[in-house]
Amino acid sequence: MGHGIEALNVYCGLAKISVPELFAGRGLDPERLTNLMMHHRSVGLPFEDPVTNAVNAAKPLVDALDPADRASVEILVTSTESGVDFSKSVASYVHEYLGLSRHCRLLEVKQACYAATGALQLASGYLASGASPGAKALIIATDVALVDSRAGYAEPATGHGAAAVLLGDRPAVLALDLGAFGCYSYETMDSARPTPQFDIADVDRSLFAYLDCLTNSFADYRSRVEGADFVGTFDHLVMHTPFTGLVKAAHRKMMREAGTPADRVGADFERRMAPSLVYPAQVGNLCSGSVYLALASLLDNAVVDGDGRVGLYSYGSGCSSEFFSGVVGPGSVSAMAGQGIGAHLARRRALSFDDYVELLPAALRVLVPEADRRVDLDPYENYFAAGGGGLLVHTGTKDFHRMYEWR
Repeated sequence: MGHGIEALNVYCGLAKISVPELFAGRGLDPERLTNLMMHHRSVGLPFEDPVTNAVNAAKPLVDALDPADRASVEILVTSTESGVDFSKSVASYVHEYLGLSRHCRLLEVKQACYAATGALQLASGYLASGASPGAKALIIATDVALVDSRAGYAEPATGHGAAAVLLGDRPAVLALDLGAFGCYSYETMDSARPTPQFDIADVDRSLFAYLDCLTNSFADYRSRVEGADFVGTFDHLVMHTPFTGLVKAAHRKMMREAGTPADRVGADFERRMAPSLVYPAQVGNLCSGSVYLALASLLDNAVVDGDGRVGLYSYGSGCSSEFFSGVVGPGSVSAMAGQGIGAHLARRRALSFDDYVELLPAALRVLVPEADRRVDLDPYENYFAAGGGGLLVHTGTKDFHRMYEWR
């Protein structure tokens, strides 16, 4: 029996800003918009944090389970760069508000934008082992953006939100090719989050590391999968997407290394890669949720008229990477359609540049540990309509205990 992704959903916040408007407001070079290939980016509001993002992404998946299947979720892993405590995990809060069984393993993992894939692979191995027949695992990649004018060109590319992936033995979305993977990791300081209010990044180092890891993780994949070929093996391609322009460059690099004539590269990109970039171009980098946002984009925007193999590439700064694969089909498209991710993205409230700048100071406080704090929701009442109701929001802290309510 196969294992893989049974259900997938993405939550990308309630607000967005036009990337060209952000460029203009910050005085960034408009010539670089072409390389970025971004249209909008999701913007976090002061009541959205890694817990609310995770719960709001996963709740539709959990609510769709019958009681027996819900009780079979034995593993809950939150993958985040946006931890709220050095000891207490985000997963503890998420577990509570999703109403999952108390007989459940709870973990929080961190490896920049790779960690969710590492958790997915380890959980899939556990499920496939048969150690607990019929068990399911829920992996949630959840983050908030900590960018402002100090981030330079990283600010327009940085997204906000979470991706929730339900794993089990009925892989309606993606049947994993178990054992078909390739990894490549080493230490490099291409990005870090040294404080709860500030990210740092060496953009050039990060871009080169991303491309280096793609070549070498795929080489490791080929060493494990006889006959694997970047051009011929995969009907669709999905990659971690810091910004869509980088993925286009990565595809071009791999096609060149495979010996593909230059005049065939563009058509291949449009056929196998471009559908996965529709949502990332509207959201920005979701950190370890990025590759699963791209998978959702593929299934909502590609022509999938039969079973096809997907090659997936996950990269996290620091750095760690993996190339892996799975199979999708028309049923995958049907399974994703019910989540309405495109409609969710369209409902986000558009911010002017002035509105964006005004809310940033409060939004950037969301991870700062404070013994007692109240988040005033009144200024943001007109944003809740974008969520369609039933969303978890962060209301403050009491004795460092984070507080939430449903809106």
